[in-house]
Amino acid sequence: MATQTTTGLRFPADCAGRGRFGIARGTDKFEQNLVLILQTYPGERVMRPDFGCRLRDFVFEPLVPSTGARIADEVERAIRAWEPAVEVDAVEVTPNGSVDGLVHILIGYHVRGTGVDGELGVDFSTDGYQPVAAGAGAPGVES
Repeated sequence: MATQTTTGLRFPADCAGRGRFGIARGTDKFEQNLVLILQTYPGERVMRPDFGCRLRDFVFEPLVPSTGARIADEVERAIRAWEPAVEVDAVEVTPNGSVDGLVHILIGYHVRGTGVDGELGVDFSTDGYQPVAAGAGAPGVES
């Protein structure tokens, strides 16, 4: 398989030592791209009004199995539309048993043409609208 190295500015943007912008590479960059897609609501970007994911539409929805299935469908649709290098293998939405209104979204994916598989965990609150960090890694990224 071919090795694909993706490099870009770290999200959110930060300055590394000596005044240089932080750089993300490989899987880290793909996962940052996925989080950016999930955190952006369509219409927020002037030049790309369709960019993003409609997770905010699920704010204040009851956490029943059909809501979880609709969240999973929307996450997969948005990733398929906006990150063509990533193929989604599975999206699991699990309510958090100890925090009302919080769901954990686990995205299994692989990067086309590389043989690289990954999992991204994102927590989403149906009491608020912004996906929040699920782990200690980059914002919204669970390692």
